[in-house]
Amino acid sequence: MKKTLLLTLLVVTTFAASAQEKNTSQSYIEKFKDNAIAIMHQSGIPASIILGIAMHESANGNSAIAKNLNNQFGMKGGTTSVYYKNKKKVRSAYKAYDSVLDSFNDFARIMTEKKKFSHLAEELTTTDYVGWVKGIQRSGYASSKKWGSQVLALINKYNLNAFDSNKSDSTEFAQAPMVKAKQ
Repeated sequence: MKKTLLLTLLVVTTFAASAQEKNTSQSYIEKFKDNAIAIMHQSGIPASIILGIAMHESANGNSAIAKNLNNQFGMKGGTTSVYYKNKKKVRSAYKAYDSVLDSFNDFARIMTEKKKFSHLAEELTTTDYVGWVKGIQRSGYASSKKWGSQVLALINKYNLNAFDSNKSDSTEFAQAPMVKAKQ
């Protein structure tokens, strides 16, 4: 009886501890919305796009590459990254970043500097998140035909487009130093 009770308590405690480590959609939004807004004001990419794609690609920061490589956008790199999972060495084609914020900044860099995406910032406003999703998908960001509708569903479900409003004083964000995100 004592062994059964102890085993049950151990399983419940382990399950509760692992559940606490996972980011929820709301906690992910709270953790990174200010960074997404600052990047929006610096780059012209809507905060809803930054958050929506990051949430989708990283499962709210819970995916293996998000946890082990700080890669929130599923970006592949030119070199092999290595991390350990369950004491096993894992080689990955995905980029490794020093921080989550570095991943966010690299996404913005790619969207504004790579030829296949850079036209979007010139053609679209920060409030046209639907146009951004369609343009990013048409430009080859993801191969899944459902990708765009999945990202739009997240943006709409969590009202992420509320962060795209131009009501804020843009100079406040453009000149604000980037704050390191909690990890």
